Amino acid sequence: QVQLVESGGGLVQPGGSLRLSCAASALTFSSYAMSWYRQAPGKERDLVAAITSTGDSTNYADSVKGRFTISRDNAKNTVYLQMNSLKPEDTAVYYCHARDYGLRYWGQGTQVTVSS
Repeated sequence: QVQLVESGGGLVQPGGSLRLSCAASALTFSSYAMSWYRQAPGKERDLVAAITSTGDSTNYADSVKGRFTISRDNAKNTVYLQMNSLKPEDTAVYYCHARDYGLRYWGQGTQVTVSS
């Protein structure tokens, strides 16, 4: 059974940093493009950042460009999201997503709260 397990969320002050991790199991991780999405209360789930299966290309939502960095370690079956200069509007549940053609999987999400 495919599992994506996020970790690293929590409460942080504005301007602070967090690193999210997503550990994948029971899939050929190196074949999957990986993404991070987020969903704030009352809002839709939006793409934050994505990385190709080989890690040679990334893309970001305009709202996080220059502050967030997505990376992956295919040897560890893990994708990361480094979040710097966090703002209150970054508060959301962050979800890991894996995609390989028609196959798609979601993690359970991890809460990130940015507040003083």
